[in-house]
Amino acid sequence: MFKDNLVQLRKMKKMTQEGIAEKLGVTRQAVAKWEAGETVPDLDKCRLLAELFGVSLDDLANYEPEENLGLSLPPKGKHLFGVVTVGEKGQIVIPAKARKVFDISAGDRLLILGDEEQGLAILKSERFLELAEAAKELMR
Repeated sequence: MFKDNLVQLRKMKKMTQEGIAEKLGVTRQAVAKWEAGETVPDLDKCRLLAELFGVSLDDLANYEPEENLGLSLPPKGKHLFGVVTVGEKGQIVIPAKARKVFDISAGDRLLILGDEEQGLAILKSERFLELAEAAKELMR
């Protein structure tokens, strides 16, 4: 996981092992060993790598493309929760990880927004009302 993610991110950012080594204050050989899976950087270097690539530390270490439709690591704060199936009455089950990340619990009221070109967006209705009130205040 980690080594594959590191190689993928380095190539996506068009960086060399030397470039990464320079930014982290290590040798090119250290980066090569990380990419080969021979060693793993310490936690501080992992944190710096995650910052350098704009991904979460968790995704850098644990992201599995095959579990995520074969897609590459998402930027920090962006998520791919998987595919859901729409039931006969239009119901969907929000994946557990999404419910945890966005603090969605049974009984919460959700607002569904749509844009015919962009798709659907789901957010807690309370958050939308807070944003609407803030917008009203700005317009006064």
